[in-house]
Amino acid sequence: MTRLLDVRDLSVTFGEGERAVEAVKAVSFHVEKGETVALVGESGSGKSVSALSVMRLLPYPHARHPSGSILYRGQELMGAPEGVMRGLRGSDMSMVFQEPLSSLNPLHPVGRQVAEMIATHQPLGQAQIQARVEELMALVGLEAQIPRLKSLPHEFSGGQQQRIMIAMALANEPDVLIADEPTTAVDVTIQAQILKLMSDLQRKMGLGILFITHDLGIVRRIADRAYVMQGGRVVEEGPTRALFDAPKHPYTQKLLAAEPRGRPGPAPQDAPEVMTAQGVKVWYPIQKGVIRRTVGHVKAVDGVDVAVRRGCTVGVVGESGSGKSTLARALLRLETCDGQIRFRGQDIHDLKSRALRPLRRKMQIVFQDPFGSLSPRMSVAQIVGEGLEVHEPAIRAPERRERVAAVLAEVGLSPDMMDRYPHEFSGGQRQRISIARALVLKPDLMVLDEPTSALDVSVQAQIVDLLRDLQDKYGLAYLFISHDLKVVRALAHHVVVMQKGRVVEQGPAQAVFDSPRDPYTRALMAAAFDIRADETGVVAG
Repeated sequence: MTRLLDVRDLSVTFGEGERAVEAVKAVSFHVEKGETVALVGESGSGKSVSALSVMRLLPYPHARHPSGSILYRGQELMGAPEGVMRGLRGSDMSMVFQEPLSSLNPLHPVGRQVAEMIATHQPLGQAQIQARVEELMALVGLEAQIPRLKSLPHEFSGGQQQRIMIAMALANEPDVLIADEPTTAVDVTIQAQILKLMSDLQRKMGLGILFITHDLGIVRRIADRAYVMQGGRVVEEGPTRALFDAPKHPYTQKLLAAEPRGRPGPAPQDAPEVMTAQGVKVWYPIQKGVIRRTVGHVKAVDGVDVAVRRGCTVGVVGESGSGKSTLARALLRLETCDGQIRFRGQDIHDLKSRALRPLRRKMQIVFQDPFGSLSPRMSVAQIVGEGLEVHEPAIRAPERRERVAAVLAEVGLSPDMMDRYPHEFSGGQRQRISIARALVLKPDLMVLDEPTSALDVSVQAQIVDLLRDLQDKYGLAYLFISHDLKVVRALAHHVVVMQKGRVVEQGPAQAVFDSPRDPYTRALMAAAFDIRADETGVVAG
């Protein structure tokens, strides 16, 4: 096989002197024609920095290379003039980034952005460029979107945006494609589509793919070889199957063991209902004309029934736009809705804000993005204790600090951390702070809106274990919203599957996972667990 990319003893240091940070330490890897190589590890392991070094995209001179060689088809790129790199980037080597909406120019139509990639490297006329743009859109499965080439990026779905990024990366038929977490921000079914697309394109074009990810399921599915990184070093490498079947390094073993596993304990028998909802609807009016006449509705949630019992977890699953988060906000009376909602036996749908306020301490929410939901100007003590100030104003400051210290310890954080600020914590620690903020009020119901989607796999497993322990200890009822079916399977007693605002299937978790009835549920399972569903709906391993 032809060795396209050969990286030897690569080191990357940011800053100088005492503040210098060694992000990558003597890393070596190579990519051959037609193969997929994965760099896998947790956040901060040096994966993305290594990939950006290959393309020479790091912020020089702030980033330095104390050692290393980067060979593309035998040509040394370390220290190559910028003109040489400009000729290679987008032509011989291309990169697909994690967040497509941040990578696409929000002010330019997508057709113009794809055309720009072609015009930069190929002396073609306007008609030829337009034909090539349409050819690329068809290549990545967006034939139906060709009439929308003048639309802006935000007018496309997340999966479509990522396909457009792939079209741009392939515009000049590169030899090497670097994919930096390209499926992290998309739903499980879109993830499966993108992975299949990349695999198909690789077979057609003979691409060498360097795939950066922390998702071991993806590595197992697509990679020929894998390099496991920790603390800026490669700690283990080898063929993917051998690496997964017989990992040698303790860190690799830890990563494999950290995937969310197991099942929740048995649901309490005859547990009382904490919250029930019947016929919940959230419809947004579509208004047109000068007088803003309503001509229709967007049915975000359309007649949903759900019940959550004490000590039980209800998992709500579905793709983005299915109505999961809107349903959660409606149940908490944070969204105007129709239907009946009862909390601890009391009808709360028509309660005014003042009457609802005493109940709010008993229904709490944990959001998807812990950094975005924590005020950067407040200390941990202030963030966690704020609810106590609102709902128990008679508590004195020393007692409030004691309550905060106790709940921090319960979620696995040191009470000594309470005077620090959110930016001083890792993503997993910030999510624990968010859970502590909800738990300090001793709620009956906790709504968890994608609480693990932004976290590494090992941190996901820690949060899942924490939530199980808290549920066992306090009999908490969870409404757990996620598109990650592996996490839902590890936590949920009951599963609700939503599509386009409606419930297409619900029932005991084991029944839904083992014998899904609805075609949409079967498609979700097939995408999440790398199984196949035939046209009759039979799911096969």
